Amino acid sequence: MIQRDNYLKKIIDYKDTEFIKVITGVRRSGKSTLLRMFKDYLLQNKVKEENIIYINFESALYDDIKNYKDLYQYVQTKMKKSKVYLLLDEVQIVESWEKAINSFKVDFDIDIYITGSNAYLLSSELSTLLSGRYIEIKMYPLSFKEYLVFNNYDKNNLEDKFNEYLKYGGLPAITSIKNNDDLVLTYLNDIYNTIVKKDIIDRNKIQNTALLENIIKYLSNNIGSPISSSKISDYLNSNKIMEKSNHQTIDNYLNMLEKSFIVYKADRTDIKSKALLKTLGKYYISDTGIRNIILGFRNIDEGHLLKNVVYLELLRRGYRVNIGKSNEYEVDFIAENPNCIKYYQVTKSLVNDNVKQRELRSLESIDDNYEKIILTMDKSINNDYNGIKVINIIDWLLNDK
Repeated sequence: MIQRDNYLKKIIDYKDTEFIKVITGVRRSGKSTLLRMFKDYLLQNKVKEENIIYINFESALYDDIKNYKDLYQYVQTKMKKSKVYLLLDEVQIVESWEKAINSFKVDFDIDIYITGSNAYLLSSELSTLLSGRYIEIKMYPLSFKEYLVFNNYDKNNLEDKFNEYLKYGGLPAITSIKNNDDLVLTYLNDIYNTIVKKDIIDRNKIQNTALLENIIKYLSNNIGSPISSSKISDYLNSNKIMEKSNHQTIDNYLNMLEKSFIVYKADRTDIKSKALLKTLGKYYISDTGIRNIILGFRNIDEGHLLKNVVYLELLRRGYRVNIGKSNEYEVDFIAENPNCIKYYQVTKSLVNDNVKQRELRSLESIDDNYEKIILTMDKSINNDYNGIKVINIIDWLLNDK
């Protein structure tokens, strides 16, 4: 197992605190591996095997644990007089599991770590029961820097390797099968179908599966474009894909897609007033490989995928990310953390003067002194336009400090 040190460090930093550690992320992004790595870390640091309870609920070994009472009774039989570390993988399979977690914190000397593949894990019921007592650790597919490490790649021909990353995506298992296109297609299809069926259709008892899948295709085809339920409805209707749909139904389906972590939504913010705008957010896919399997590998739009990669990288680096409105101009990303704000424009190239002026104009319209950056695939370029930095995307992805 190749360690993803940034995530492991986050878990270790919270070890032995009162918080329940909740690891979330899209299926097959590496949550189970991370939990096993943490178990290895505990063993290496002299925690006894008998003081670690590790349960993967996708294993048939634990089919008898159906609900929170079964879970409580099982863990109770494993408890020791000294501290126990409880590691629960895909715990959302257990009915009302959060009631057991709440009881464990009350009854035992226990440190709890859980994973889940949808945001229902952090539902309002859980938030009520465990209010202020859990920390969410958000896990994403491999960054480009991690992708190089997982493939044991050097830093030669980086552009070719980056194009490979855009094509196949960053789900960790891809790195071991990427030389077999048929296997890659099968693997990505299986993951996509599992997310759609288990995490969305089955969980929400969706009847109109055709509408759901058409919404997913629309979002995949419009990465980084302003989206609303009325836009989706009008598109489906005008292209005779299906009859006009209820806007509320489309909004509900969009919410379900977010909760499955197959898509992420970036809200629009008015940069001058700092107000959050309620309409026309933008959606990004959790992994470019999943996006390509939805639309087909022959339909790869590099411009859209570059923005998708930058958006996910900003999330990995711990920023809250919105899109910006500055007067009549759009700013691709506003990245905020407690220490700074940065503005980003993303474009494949600035060689065309019209494109260059458009990207500069959006950032020049912002009347503050925070850092402003244009990310592009260009190599030999002027890297500063009146204080606006221009950085090669690959260089930026590899310089994550």
